[in-house]
Amino acid sequence: MKGSALIRLLLLVLLVAFLLTPQSFRPVFQPFAANGAPAIYTQSSLLALTLSHLAMVGVATLAAAIVSIGLAVLVTRPAGREFLPLSRSIANIGQTFPPVAVLALAVPVFGFGPIPTLIALFLYGLLPIFENTLTGLTTVPHSVQEAARGVGMTDTQRLISVELPLALPIILAGIRLTAVISLGTATIGSTVAAKTLGEVIIAGLISNNTAFVLQGGLVVALLALFIHQGFTSLEARIGRQAGAMQPAQ
Repeated sequence: MKGSALIRLLLLVLLVAFLLTPQSFRPVFQPFAANGAPAIYTQSSLLALTLSHLAMVGVATLAAAIVSIGLAVLVTRPAGREFLPLSRSIANIGQTFPPVAVLALAVPVFGFGPIPTLIALFLYGLLPIFENTLTGLTTVPHSVQEAARGVGMTDTQRLISVELPLALPIILAGIRLTAVISLGTATIGSTVAAKTLGEVIIAGLISNNTAFVLQGGLVVALLALFIHQGFTSLEARIGRQAGAMQPAQ
């Protein structure tokens, strides 16, 4: 455990160092830059592209979480159960239309830039969060809900104080999945002039410069690793707290 934590810390230090001083890593990437091509991408700041990439993923994931959790809460209440098929269809839209198709449809309406990418990431991120929230809310032990009713909690109080806290680890797992998938998917946003790390990868593919492709790909991969690990640790911590909330059998 300590060894893996040390490796992650080392990778984080290397990532930060690369983003802050990419030129110092020139000897590492030079062998992959054929025919005298530059070894480090300099058309845009790698740090700025990374921050823009993360911001886009964060905004889209947050929006998807708000909508998906709201829909899941609605369809698990007695008054909203009949809307489950409709809500599931809405959540499935992003899986029905791949992100590239969403970009193709959104660009004529919204123009080039970040908005088409945000729309694609938002739609693609709905389903994992919706399904996980639905699972979390519908698997809260009946005994726990009865205990909450027994102490006089209203439906809203049970939702906020009991159901959502117990379902939170499963909800976070859905948000983690959405964030990690969006992190990789966001690279295609550079095809419609969004500022993402896909710009580095595309530049490398166009110029046949493997060094650029490696730089963009490695940064995205490391970011995905850290986000995945961060959410996993948070899920475990909250899962222990949720377990402590449940009465002993």
